[in-house]
Amino acid sequence: MHVVLDDTAMVAAGRGNIIASRLIYRAHAEAGWYLYAPACALVEADRERPGTAEHLASLPGITLLDLDLPAALALARESTWAQAHTQHAAAPTPERPDGAVVATADPQRWKDHPVRLIDLTP
Repeated sequence: MHVVLDDTAMVAAGRGNIIASRLIYRAHAEAGWYLYAPACALVEADRERPGTAEHLASLPGITLLDLDLPAALALARESTWAQAHTQHAAAPTPERPDGAVVATADPQRWKDHPVRLIDLTP
């Protein structure tokens, strides 16, 4: 399973959200589980909750996604960099033909976007 954390999921993880913690554990301990942190979402999460970026970057099993040219071009189409980079990271690629699921603590933010979600709200 491929899962992309949006900025709200990153903040929730930093605050001890149990579902986010399980995703992080699975990405570290179970084969076939992959967890991604887009750089733009990581910056936004750290702005909301300082220390989040360092914490997530230090965890095994989380792959940080750089802002490459295709991602930068995708940013121009959205209102926030964090959401645009997350949506771009969840899109299908040759390595992930089915794309990835977006983990979020704010599912309403994604209602008009064609992404699959894992709702982290209790």
